[in-house]
Amino acid sequence: MSVRTLLLLLFAVPLLVLGGAAALGKELPVPQWGRDYVQRFVLEPALEPLELPDVAGPDDPSRPLVVLDAGHGGRDPGSVGEGEDGERMREKDIVLAIALLMREELLEAGGIRVALTREDDRLVPLGRRPEIARLLGADLFVSIHADSAGRREDVGGASIYTLSNEASSEAAARFAARENAADRLNGVRVADQSEEVSAILVELSQARVQEDAAQLASLIVREGEGRIRFHPQRRRSAALAVLRAPDVPGVLVETGFVTNEADRARLMTREGREELAAVLARAIRIYLARRAEV
Repeated sequence: MSVRTLLLLLFAVPLLVLGGAAALGKELPVPQWGRDYVQRFVLEPALEPLELPDVAGPDDPSRPLVVLDAGHGGRDPGSVGEGEDGERMREKDIVLAIALLMREELLEAGGIRVALTREDDRLVPLGRRPEIARLLGADLFVSIHADSAGRREDVGGASIYTLSNEASSEAAARFAARENAADRLNGVRVADQSEEVSAILVELSQARVQEDAAQLASLIVREGEGRIRFHPQRRRSAALAVLRAPDVPGVLVETGFVTNEADRARLMTREGREELAAVLARAIRIYLARRAEV
């Protein structure tokens, strides 16, 4: 067979196949060869401008400011538990109720200003929660949550989280890179420093903040002894993004487990939530009083 005949067949056969398929109303699948390089990314929608919440309490900026953060919200319900009667318990509702009660407790005692990252069922992006505390110049940040143990109903009790040392160092480097020429941290100027020096300054600032957060965590355990039920590991540390503000002491309080019957009974009643709010508010007041004496 000649080369000319081969070339004719090479072009004629595909044309005949395509022509026949078209005549019969058939569609031939298109090969995907060579298309493996295509990458698709789902882009997050642009965030709306950050709107700072109202500050309640004395109209005096010298008074300490506490930012209370009710976790989750909006389309994010958080942990969900269900009782034997089929009643569903959503973390976002419980923690908001506790945060509102804490605000009442703190304002009633007087001398303290309070702001909430959310006062209703809305979703506040995780990174914006500590940023709200920073922009308001808060003295303390307390994030309220409720835990879940999946199918293990025997796990229960409250616990208090502070930022781990490893997470603190990592956050310090990232913050210094992002905010190198931004502002001050705990009175120390970070602007115009090299990235390495900024990271050191931020890490020193966070070391002080972690010490303050540990003091508050200890006070919560002390004030809650005999009043609320704690998890066997009542004090924990973790790489929690919501606690990574380098100049605002913060703790995350897991108020209990929605998957535990005893915790659900406590968290679902106003009396149980009021007890939790009272313990947390008293620990905060003692912490702020001690800071004022320094």
